[in-house]
Amino acid sequence: MGIIKDRHGTYYVQQRVPAHLQAAVASILDADEPRRVFLKKSLGTKNLKEAKAAAPHVLTDFNRIIAEAEALLKEQPVVTALTDTQIKRMAESYYATMLADDEEERREGTGSEPVFQGVAKQLDTAGVEYDTPFAVGVLPEAGLSDREIFKRAELLEYQLPMVSAALARGDITVMREELDELLYAFQCNLDRKSAAYRRLGMAVLAAHVRGLKDIERRNAGEPIETPHSAYAHPGAPVAHEGGTLRDALEGWKKERERPENVTHEYARAVEMFIQLHGNLAIASIKRSHALAFREALRLVPKIRNGDLRKAGLPELSQWGCEHPQAPKVSVATVNKQLGAAQAIANWGYDKGFVPDDVPWPDPFRNMRLEEEQSERGSFNASELQAVFNAPIFTGGEVPTGAQGAAGFWLPVLALFTGARQAEIAGFQVSNVQELERVPLLFIVANRRAGKRVKTKASERVVPIHPELIRLGFLDYVKQRARDGADAWLFPLIAPDQRRALSAWSKWFGNYLRKQIGVTSPDRVFHSFRHSFQDALRRVTPDAELRDALPGRSSRNKSVSRDYGAKYMIDRWGVATLRKTIEGISYPGLDLSRVRPLNTPTTARGNKTK
Repeated sequence: MGIIKDRHGTYYVQQRVPAHLQAAVASILDADEPRRVFLKKSLGTKNLKEAKAAAPHVLTDFNRIIAEAEALLKEQPVVTALTDTQIKRMAESYYATMLADDEEERREGTGSEPVFQGVAKQLDTAGVEYDTPFAVGVLPEAGLSDREIFKRAELLEYQLPMVSAALARGDITVMREELDELLYAFQCNLDRKSAAYRRLGMAVLAAHVRGLKDIERRNAGEPIETPHSAYAHPGAPVAHEGGTLRDALEGWKKERERPENVTHEYARAVEMFIQLHGNLAIASIKRSHALAFREALRLVPKIRNGDLRKAGLPELSQWGCEHPQAPKVSVATVNKQLGAAQAIANWGYDKGFVPDDVPWPDPFRNMRLEEEQSERGSFNASELQAVFNAPIFTGGEVPTGAQGAAGFWLPVLALFTGARQAEIAGFQVSNVQELERVPLLFIVANRRAGKRVKTKASERVVPIHPELIRLGFLDYVKQRARDGADAWLFPLIAPDQRRALSAWSKWFGNYLRKQIGVTSPDRVFHSFRHSFQDALRRVTPDAELRDALPGRSSRNKSVSRDYGAKYMIDRWGVATLRKTIEGISYPGLDLSRVRPLNTPTTARGNKTK
């Protein structure tokens, strides 16, 4: 392990992964690359002494990842030899899969044509001149468009000479990624330095060249049959297809009780996939299916009226293609629906819906679109002052949409705990506890009560800020405790109240814009959380503590970190957590006029500095 300074002067820890574990580590981290050569994590400080103090905790995570990789390899012991039959079977499977994917594209299209036509229509509508040799305004009823044929031929013209030259040289490095995927599919942990690996590489490289040449012959109109030998373990018989995606959905729903909105969301995504492709066996779902699903989702209109309200995904995407100017659903929505379909397919795989002798590389992996950075920003001092000068905070006026105490406490709690809206709505009396004479807020999941957190890293403990105590939060908790330890702090918007939080959120947005006068579109309830994170940066240089208190995942994706309440108390101690939270302040914000609900109007407090 080495502590290194980057070009900005910030220290980070870097550790080389042993060669035999690099593929396993990449798999554990769900990395985009087939191998992870280094583990790397920023220490978030330019002070060497602080870096040395923080480094051992990072090393603990590195050791955990290495241990998990070693355990993974124990399940798949390293082999150094393959028989000629095994190599032949794997190369034939690779070749057959190439031709099967090519045949599917010729039958179903690549999924890119609707996007091309949509862009062309947008340009036409905008009066922008452009030059294209391809037909515009018509989608093929089946198969490939002229543009898709041209693009595929253009790619082949580049690929075939390159891999043919590599075959002539015996350079199997051009197939390294394909070999890793093939070995993963066959669940074979082959030593990459062995002679068997090089023999397999040559066989697969030859199969790749042969496949490209046969695809070229297909491009010329010559019928080339697709072999029926894809995806079988060496020496294993051809298996039945196994369970379908809808079977997996039904099994997932019966496994345990889940929040109604989650079940609806996942079922909706699966049904849209089935509308597009049919109820496929999970073992039959390929990346081309996932890609076509993603592209169809991108064309779904954001606003659906009339017949569109009951339309299926094929109709919605077709309408979206024909109306390029109409707003489409967000990238986040597309990714959410992709993720839901992926989760059900993977659940089915884990539960044996894919036969044991049929390797199944997740076709949805790395399919999500890159989301734009959120434009939601922190409140500035004048905006915060406008919020807390509102009558609900200073005059005890509670609009109907505020849902009682929720209208007062949610913004205040978000400002001084950094908690998300849904997390606060799920607070129960039992979440507030005292340890070492310090009142603490434990933000944890409670599946029995239908209460969730966003991620594992979201489970945490946050000391209760003195300003919250001054405003009477602990007194409010005592009042709610009369209904028991499991009582919701805000029962009118609690998780068991269907769509209540969504309605409250809309109310707050309107109240913020129309009553308070904060009209910037990037100022929303979540801005309280951004403000809290800004305040944390002013208090502590400890980057991990700044992640743990608001329940953020590690910013360096090369190391997965889940904190949890117990970890935080063991790591930093109650005193340090309390001192950090007590340091949270908002310069320029005066809360002296804020008084809790149902308290005398003479209540006064101090300014936050």
